[in-house]
Amino acid sequence: MPDGFVLQHGHQSASLKRFAARRADDPRLDIGTARVQLRLALLLGCYAMFGLGLVAALLVLAMIYSRLVHHDAPTGATVPTVWIGLGALGQVVTGLGALATAAPTALPAPYAHGAAVFALLAGVGVWGFAMLWLALAAALTVREFRAGLPFAPTWWSFIFPLGACVTGTSALAARTGSQAFVWAAVALYALLVAAWAVVTCRSLRHAAAHARGLAGSAHRITSA
Repeated sequence: MPDGFVLQHGHQSASLKRFAARRADDPRLDIGTARVQLRLALLLGCYAMFGLGLVAALLVLAMIYSRLVHHDAPTGATVPTVWIGLGALGQVVTGLGALATAAPTALPAPYAHGAAVFALLAGVGVWGFAMLWLALAAALTVREFRAGLPFAPTWWSFIFPLGACVTGTSALAARTGSQAFVWAAVALYALLVAAWAVVTCRSLRHAAAHARGLAGSAHRITSA
């Protein structure tokens, strides 16, 4: 056996022995490895749950859209519930951005870069479909408002979906630097604040009227 091979093999063996001894003496190496593996497991678990939620949301949205196309449009207090689908789409865009931000802390460079690309391209695509859903839900809502949409607790279905759209659009604006997304986020936020103010006022008025009704009923019972 050549002397060079013996020397090189002996040097590698000595290096491995020194590394093993240092690892045995320094428990921080094991703790650091465990943290890296835990961070990676959490990130991959989040991606798995994201896929589960995304597929489930798309299936539900497909059923809702099919019902809107093949049956009569919803009327009355059920109309605000159409907006819930918008919330699912907004959360998809927001989730993609959040996972891409966390990816560099757990994934190697090529995969972290891929997560950022996926968050941008898929996020923009889902955002476009969300805007289509927003237009559909807004058209149905305007039609019902003209017909006299009665107040109901379902009006709060306007709030969360708009909030999810704001966070998703803001994530795209931060990732791309596009002024179009910046102004879209501002417009959606203004719509969110206006909707929240209207729904809050109507909720307080409804609660006050309900309280007066209960007080009147109690008074009539005691008087009888």
